[in-house]
Amino acid sequence: MRSTITIKGQTVIPAAIRKQFHLSPSDCLEWIVDQDGIHVVPVRDDPIGAFRGQGKVGLFLAY
Repeated sequence: MRSTITIKGQTVIPAAIRKQFHLSPSDCLEWIVDQDGIHVVPVRDDPIGAFRGQGKVGLFLAY
């Protein structure tokens, strides 16, 4: 997917990406620059909740 940067430095996140990552107008994005390029990562108000459901079942054992 591709988007264009406007003269004001703005761009549009394609609808398919917004839908896949459940992004809404109030969400923030973190821009990470490294030797491989630029990575854009959604930042949730609840960072723990953002990872909920991402791991495999049974990773944590109760003692």
